[in-house]
Amino acid sequence: MGKRLTKFIFLTFILAIVLKGPVSLAAIDLKTATAIDQEIEKNRAEIIKIRRFLHMNPELGNREYETSKLVANKLAALGLEVKTGVAKTGVVGLLTGALPGPTVAIRADMDALPIAEENDFPYKSLNPGVMQACGHDFHTSIALGTATVLSSLKDKIRGKIKFIFQPAEEGPPPGEEGGAELMIREGVLIDPPVRAIFGLHVWPDLKIGQVGYASGYSMASSDSFTLTIKGKSAHGARPQEGIDAIVIAAEIISNLQNIRSRLVDPTESLVISIGKIQGGVRSNIIAETVILEGTVRTLNAGVREAIPGLIENLAQGICQSYGATFTLDYERQLPPVYNHPEFLNAVLPWLAESLGEDNLIEVKPQMVAEDFAFYAEKIPAFYFFLGVKSPRQMIAPPLHSPNFNPDERAIPVGIRAMCHLVLNALEQQASLKTASETPPVN
Repeated sequence: MGKRLTKFIFLTFILAIVLKGPVSLAAIDLKTATAIDQEIEKNRAEIIKIRRFLHMNPELGNREYETSKLVANKLAALGLEVKTGVAKTGVVGLLTGALPGPTVAIRADMDALPIAEENDFPYKSLNPGVMQACGHDFHTSIALGTATVLSSLKDKIRGKIKFIFQPAEEGPPPGEEGGAELMIREGVLIDPPVRAIFGLHVWPDLKIGQVGYASGYSMASSDSFTLTIKGKSAHGARPQEGIDAIVIAAEIISNLQNIRSRLVDPTESLVISIGKIQGGVRSNIIAETVILEGTVRTLNAGVREAIPGLIENLAQGICQSYGATFTLDYERQLPPVYNHPEFLNAVLPWLAESLGEDNLIEVKPQMVAEDFAFYAEKIPAFYFFLGVKSPRQMIAPPLHSPNFNPDERAIPVGIRAMCHLVLNALEQQASLKTASETPPVN
């Protein structure tokens, strides 16, 4: 019953958009837009200072203790209602406007990666082997900047804005829970219930000022697997007396790509990558055991469902031909990020109004994954890519690179986009009378 009710609310929202026709931009008049820009410029230096502090002090998933303190203190100083300890180290800030209305949300992730930074600027990481290599310092700073700007415009806010600062987007430590899924289970989308949510990711393929978007599936699902091959040890000079797990592993790795090229519709998206191989004990001993760890990405639910069986059949055939055995541990992790097309059509004019239509770039769906997908499964959501490539750069270092260095001039662009998105969304949501304040299903 709960899921049907949530679906009804979502469809009511979509139908309302379709039936309303052109989206009104009344929430952002010239005076309000000017005030937003003035507040951004007024606070720009402070927000960049916060970003550099976060970059210098990166923390891994579920360990964002100092980051959470900083975020909570900044939100409290702005007069927001603040809740800490959500999903371990998450922070939620609630900004209440002067006018009654619904609630929309902004989500920002905070965690860093276990990467040794190779940049040499003054605010490089002070934590050895840990780096903000995915731009989460930007995401957190942009959300804080948005809270700063909008807290000064409460008289323009019709409803409430929930600022969700999420830990462990890159995944929690082994044996722990975390990230978006845990935040949702702990009620981040209720009390008050959130009617729509926005998120962004810095994107080094796009220039400063540009925003990328995809209609429908925007980012891929992400699953992982561990394939353990069990052979038989022998002297390296007498291979006929053993069952070489390394040779078997090599054959399996090569043939995994035949799943993509021969067993799946070539028009469908699929990536199968082996990222880790572990096996053998020394150079002159036939390896008894090899462990392969890999990732699977796709935009198609049917393909996602079929992959575990296809990997198992392939491994079974190869291992059996050599007399080896295997075990497959397959873990479903993240669903794909979905931008509902009707919601996207409502959102794009708001972005065009704030950034200029020429700066909106439709991009192909990306095979990287994001746990923002869990929010998008519950309520209408829009996730976009913020350009951070300097005009001087032909090619910028990619995400998860030890040299990743997004241009800070993109931060005001992100704040402006978020301010326009949430104010317009609140105005539109307030006009929807049929979608009650019933909380989404956890």
